Amino acid sequence: MTKLFIPGPTQVSKKMLKIMGTPMIGHRSADYAILHGSVVEKLKKTLFTKNDIFLGTCSATGMIEAAIRNCVGKKILSLGNGAFSDKWHSVAEACGKQSENFKYEWGQAIKPVDVDAKLATGEFDAVFITHSETSTGVLSNLKEIAEVVKKYPNVFLLVDAVSSFAGTEIRVDEWGIDVIAFGTQKALALPPGLAIAGVSPRALERSANMINKGYYFDFQEFKKSAEKNNTPTTPNISLIYALDAKLNELLEEGMENRWARHTEMSRITQKWAKKRGLEMFSEASYHAPTVSTIKNTHNWDIGAINKSLTEKHDCIIANGYKKLKDLTFRIGHMGDWTPKDIKKLLKWIDEAVGQ
Repeated sequence: MTKLFIPGPTQVSKKMLKIMGTPMIGHRSADYAILHGSVVEKLKKTLFTKNDIFLGTCSATGMIEAAIRNCVGKKILSLGNGAFSDKWHSVAEACGKQSENFKYEWGQAIKPVDVDAKLATGEFDAVFITHSETSTGVLSNLKEIAEVVKKYPNVFLLVDAVSSFAGTEIRVDEWGIDVIAFGTQKALALPPGLAIAGVSPRALERSANMINKGYYFDFQEFKKSAEKNNTPTTPNISLIYALDAKLNELLEEGMENRWARHTEMSRITQKWAKKRGLEMFSEASYHAPTVSTIKNTHNWDIGAINKSLTEKHDCIIANGYKKLKDLTFRIGHMGDWTPKDIKKLLKWIDEAVGQ
């Protein structure tokens, strides 16, 4: 089994794969309601929230579209500092919403002062931020940005936590996040195919009066089903079994300990890069704990490196994303990986490039 040191999908343990083989149950049965309720309560603990939790059989993009459809009335401020954060602006427009893409240079973090200045215009009733930009390895300071948004009571904070949840600190209720969305295939270390959204009471209230939400992503439908520990449409039961077990692992490890482990893996990678005369692509002090994007200043052949890693150690890293291909490379250090695993990988990369 190839070891995945990429930004996702991430490595899935044999234990989780085995759990996904649990015999099927009816998704409208009492047994499923028990499973669903168990998962929701554990997600609330890991997100530090009392908000509603919705499970969707889709990628995280589905729940991000749901956030936009349900919570943007007037205009959304889309904060773009990479491929995925730029994408949400396009999604908003595809949903028929007015959206301004406030763009940063790729590699830069979103700054609270800029958010404050934009929201002070009164043009917006929602702001969308990608907490950890997977394409650039940037982790913006969500806590500080959330404090700014609190100054504007009619502005809702929508968060893409795809490559940050379970890898760095997030406290939904304390920070005032209205909708947080992520999938299972990143720091949760599960296969793709299930998305999670945490939705605040006021987000549900706005959703109730929003038109053109469609059906599949209507928070009102999710809420009605959630009250019965269920989903509006057929859920991915196999993944939900695994999610229930994985959340037990998160709670046993402790969220603070898990965050610290990811931070340590990031620091080890940064130290290695510096020692090799390489530079981080992400802005200083804003390096993501889950994925490192490194400037390919030595013009290494990433394909050749992966060929060597695959043949000798059955593992891979990732090239740069889209316009950053070959200009950067990315190392995913999230999920079940440990600092020991990352040290081994970096040694193997050294061998591949003749260091």
